[in-house]
Amino acid sequence: MSTDRQAETATAAAEEPAGAQADSDAPEAGTAAAEDQAGTRTDADGAGASAAGEAPPAADATAEDGTGPAAGAGDAGAEDGAGAAGDAGAGPAADATAEDGAGPAAGGGLSEAQAELAAQKVERERIARRKAERERPVEAGAKLSGKAADLLAAVRAVESGAKPSAVYFDEAPAAPRRPAPAPPAPRPAAPAPTAAAVPSADAVEGVRAVLARGGAPESLAGPVAAALGEGAAEELAHNPWRLLAVPAVRPTQADGFARALLGSGAGPGDERRTGVLVGWLLEQAGLKGHTALEAPVLEKALAQYGVPEPAEALEQAIAEASVLVFHEPLGPPVEEGEEQPVRILVGLEGAAMAEESLADGLARLAGTFGGPADWEQAAAAAPDRSSGELVRAVAGHGLVTHTGGEAARAEPLALAAAARGLGLRVCVAAHAPGGADSVTVAGLLSGQEGPGRDADGQFALDLLVVLDAPQLDVESAAALVEGVPDGARLVLSGDPGVLGSAGAGRVFADLLAARTCPHLVSRTPDPGPLGELVSGVGIGELNQVDAPGKEVVIVPVQDAGEAVHRAVQLVAESVPRAFGIPADGVQVITPGHGGPAGTRALNASLKERLNPGPGRFGGFDPGDRVVHVPSPGRALPARVVSADAEGLHLDRAGARIVVPKELVESQVRHGWAVTAHQAVGSRWPAVVVVLPGDAAQSLSRDWVYTAFGRAERHLSVVHGVDQVLPRAVAEVLPKPRTTRLTGLLKALAAAGGQQER
Repeated sequence: MSTDRQAETATAAAEEPAGAQADSDAPEAGTAAAEDQAGTRTDADGAGASAAGEAPPAADATAEDGTGPAAGAGDAGAEDGAGAAGDAGAGPAADATAEDGAGPAAGGGLSEAQAELAAQKVERERIARRKAERERPVEAGAKLSGKAADLLAAVRAVESGAKPSAVYFDEAPAAPRRPAPAPPAPRPAAPAPTAAAVPSADAVEGVRAVLARGGAPESLAGPVAAALGEGAAEELAHNPWRLLAVPAVRPTQADGFARALLGSGAGPGDERRTGVLVGWLLEQAGLKGHTALEAPVLEKALAQYGVPEPAEALEQAIAEASVLVFHEPLGPPVEEGEEQPVRILVGLEGAAMAEESLADGLARLAGTFGGPADWEQAAAAAPDRSSGELVRAVAGHGLVTHTGGEAARAEPLALAAAARGLGLRVCVAAHAPGGADSVTVAGLLSGQEGPGRDADGQFALDLLVVLDAPQLDVESAAALVEGVPDGARLVLSGDPGVLGSAGAGRVFADLLAARTCPHLVSRTPDPGPLGELVSGVGIGELNQVDAPGKEVVIVPVQDAGEAVHRAVQLVAESVPRAFGIPADGVQVITPGHGGPAGTRALNASLKERLNPGPGRFGGFDPGDRVVHVPSPGRALPARVVSADAEGLHLDRAGARIVVPKELVESQVRHGWAVTAHQAVGSRWPAVVVVLPGDAAQSLSRDWVYTAFGRAERHLSVVHGVDQVLPRAVAEVLPKPRTTRLTGLLKALAAAGGQQER
């Protein structure tokens, strides 16, 4: 994405008036309670906008609007029923960024979310230790010369907190160093996850006193103390803008708090403010999927928040090592003596470390694989040609990517079966809970599922097959790859047309773009009218398909009220009657949580029809269909069993779990209707996609592709967006993410090739 385009995108949300953002399907972070109380809305990717109309400048603008050529699918008159009256002009209800995040664990026990996050933190710390053991400081002029040596010294100076030289922003970097071949350092065993530190009562009380002086709500005392640690009161009194460490706080609120504490000295150019603001903007960009931002984009975002000298503020943040700066070469290498075009990227240390560790780990696996010599026999015995090609690719390479639709998922499973037949230790990991032969990625990382880790903290396996690879964010992917031992093989498989990960990064797409490992494209098409429809959407065409068995049905509606009425009718009556699919096998998918036809409104109507009750357990009754969200980006289907003083008891695929009562509001939602981001990775016998008129700006090709592709046997589209749907499929592409992984992988591959020569 060009700098100009990014700069326009960075400020689009900030320039919109209050309430302009649509409440839509998003990778959520935070809590539902915070969302409902704050009265905020989300744009198409989930970055929050305050009730006052403020939005993160790093956020993308909402989808374009307009019309396109008419297109239909299925039989518009196949379903019958009277439409309920509704308000055609009603806009989406206020919603928040924190739609489905996990709140802090309560009580003395360790929640599933905390265990997972703590395990990932342990892995990241271990990654950092390994990188420190492998790499030694390089001084300017040592082993390198000229511009490369000067730049490397400047980078080391920034990382150590020293003032960078003037050449730092002006020179292009040399290709990243590839560590000299050497036996890897012994890996310490990963310690067991521990619960997050709980701030002391004195720390909370000290923060409460500072908040009271600045006129801020005392309810923020606990979150601030947890975010800033035991010295939170002193830190907050010295730098009131540290209040932005609490996710619900926006810069305008922090500015007001700072003015109350510091008086006229709290100006927009205060170095304390600008330093915190740079980090906050990058964190908001991370919620949008970026691992870094171009320097001009970040400078323009700072200007939107009144920073008088944004370029100087950014340089100061880099000098203080609160953020890192990178120069990414653009285009092919130039001749010696010519200047290599670059783009300057700025990012936070966590994402930078994760991307670099991931690139190193992928290169390590590509160069250390081993295994038995009789793969050819397994390839010959594969059930189809595509599966055989995948087996042969894995036989000769340690890292392989595989793409295809839903039917193509059988190919990596066939590979796993063949590898088991060769006596290899195999693990298949997916985004959502699947069959008995697979685990979830989150469960594998937390140690709750899968083969476990050896004494060196690595997975006891020879082949790891990851399904739903587009759902891998950069930190999870780095921890996953770090756990794969030398000599093992890794296969990343997925459908590149679906919605991307809820967290930062675009790991699978970046790896495909780098072209540094074999890539197998499945020859297996998705069958039937549904497969034809979804395949067309994937290439930007909303085709009318021949559906003699009513596999695809269009249900036109005039307004949101009628959309809800028809959706309930389809789930409760029409689909069960016509296809013999029970209501429990029908999933409703809609673009957003709020609004008159969002998940809240739909779930309320579906509960009233399918499982009426008083909601005596925090709004839930036994038998309610729900989704459990233990951490951002994970939505696990479950059913309510009961509740007691311990919490809400759920049945999740036969496993009983208990959600503490303090976390029920933030982690559990009714699940008859979900968003496409919540549905990705799962499929149901029948799907009802609800597209009310107010969802027009939330639609994009990847959203439609994901929603339509969740249906196995039948798809009903409750259609109220007129010509916006074909236009979204044809023209509204996935929003780009700024990442560094592709460049890192290419540089490592180039360095490896030079060493071989």
